[in-house]
Amino acid sequence: MEPLDLKIEELEKKIEKLQHSIDILIKIFLWTLIINVVLFVLPLLGLVLVLPQFIANYSTNLNF
Repeated sequence: MEPLDLKIEELEKKIEKLQHSIDILIKIFLWTLIINVVLFVLPLLGLVLVLPQFIANYSTNLNF
């Protein structure tokens, strides 16, 4: 039974390393999502809110 116990311990160590790698990947994906939202979605929302005011102001200055 000793070789089987060693094999089980070896597999447990590998699983722990894999779990650690997965935790790091989850953090990376989370920060990638947060950065994408900050750099892409928020400026789009700002553009949607500011563009109509800019067009209205621009058209009044051109007397349309």
